[in-house]
Amino acid sequence: MLDFTAKTVVITGAASGMGSETLRLLVEAGAEVVALDVAEVDASTGAIGSLLCDLGDPSSIDQAVAALPERIDVLMNCAGVPNGGRFSALDVMRVNWLGLRHLTEAVLDRVPDGGAVVHIASTAGRAWTDRIEAHQALMAATTFEAGLDWVLANQELIGDGYSFSKEAVQYYTLWRSVQLLPRGVRMNSICPGITDTGIITDFRKGMGDDIIDHAERVAGRMAQPSEMAPAMLFLADEASASYINGVNLNIDRGTGAARETSQSDPALIWSS
Repeated sequence: MLDFTAKTVVITGAASGMGSETLRLLVEAGAEVVALDVAEVDASTGAIGSLLCDLGDPSSIDQAVAALPERIDVLMNCAGVPNGGRFSALDVMRVNWLGLRHLTEAVLDRVPDGGAVVHIASTAGRAWTDRIEAHQALMAATTFEAGLDWVLANQELIGDGYSFSKEAVQYYTLWRSVQLLPRGVRMNSICPGITDTGIITDFRKGMGDDIIDHAERVAGRMAQPSEMAPAMLFLADEASASYINGVNLNIDRGTGAARETSQSDPALIWSS
């Protein structure tokens, strides 16, 4: 299990954070990794290749796709940008949703039976069920350009873009996974809770210190990227997860469970 020897894996967002940690584990597990990022990927990672790719730009994605291997056993979408002001809502939607889908759909025909696609979504996307019709409409805008038009026409609904983009990834994971069943290709996502990466300052600005601090107090601490990466490999590995498909896996140390069972008071959780 978790043996990726001779497997070709394409990973986005590989230069930092959870993507960098996932890349490290993939190489250790024997994978032949092609790394994509808008920033340079450290040559010492062991990836067999790296490509500059801006997921917010469909032409950049298309150029990268043209250079990718003809067989891709696993696609891992780790790239993403935060709310908080450094990126506009439109930027966030372009990278986190429109670019993710554009790349995924462009390479799906290269993924063989037994292959997998794994995204990094977020627990911030948990409310997609409250906006199912909106996500159905967004999904029906099948091209990058059509999706962008839909986003521009629905800016009030989208807000700062972050939660809505992660809702879209969660919905896409469920929706597309069913269609991929006859091909033997699985699609899942992980939904990290509060994680100590280089963009935590952005999240504090975008979500507010109160929300971040409360989540940290409920969980007892923030997660580390190294606690997210193993789940990416698990969901991608046919030997380990061959019957897991269409799952958005929350990795939040129980904060979601606390919320759903009305136990979100840190003082009550940790008083003992």
